[in-house]
Amino acid sequence: MKDIQNQTDNRKVSINKVGVKDVKYPIIVLDKKNKAQHTIGTINMYVNLPHNFRGTHMSRFIEILNKYHNRLHIDTMSDILREMETRLTAEEAHMEMTFPYFIEKEAPVSHIKSLMEYECTYTGILKGAAEEYIIKVKVPVTSVCPCSKEISEYGAHNQRSHVTIEVKMKNFIWFEDLIEIAENAASSPVYAILKRVDEKFVTEKGYDNPMFVEDIVRNIAVEMNKLESIEWYHIESENFESIHNHSAYACIDSRDE
Repeated sequence: MKDIQNQTDNRKVSINKVGVKDVKYPIIVLDKKNKAQHTIGTINMYVNLPHNFRGTHMSRFIEILNKYHNRLHIDTMSDILREMETRLTAEEAHMEMTFPYFIEKEAPVSHIKSLMEYECTYTGILKGAAEEYIIKVKVPVTSVCPCSKEISEYGAHNQRSHVTIEVKMKNFIWFEDLIEIAENAASSPVYAILKRVDEKFVTEKGYDNPMFVEDIVRNIAVEMNKLESIEWYHIESENFESIHNHSAYACIDSRDE
């Protein structure tokens, strides 16, 4: 049959990324405690397209995924990227896997155990012989406003916040380690289950440990600067304000320093 994608394109415009997006697929994730965790990834796969080709072969992305069924994890990402480059005649290949990651957490007083969900992402980029691997975590935390505590005769407004940490790895780093850094930087962690004794504990802990959005990202940056296993980091905190109709936001990117 006629291959339309391989037809010559005369517009002389290259495309940075072309491929498939939002593919749901079972993957395996390295788990610090249990060695491996099976979850469902939302996968994006792209290659660059030289100006002389009209299109890429979309079906080949899915064929490559199916080839690595039951072996789809960060250790095989390099092989997948190289196969994408080869089969799609590309100079660059990109792959992103975003997935729910679960960690068993124990409530601080009752010690009831429950599974806490975190949104995590693996990204792999291949350009010729150069490989780049990036991981990202989104961590829910609690923040209590220092200003509100200072000016109020009793109480202080608090909010749930999302902390995002993205790092380019030089050596492997666990999601659990980044999550712990994020939770320690805030007023209090968030739990899936809290009994009344736990609720009292985390409420008082947050009140005794108030944090501006600026405090959270700076606390994380201090810890990230100690890590030799990363090349750069990008930190964000978004506090979903309880007394305002907007969020408070702060960001630190080590590449800008």
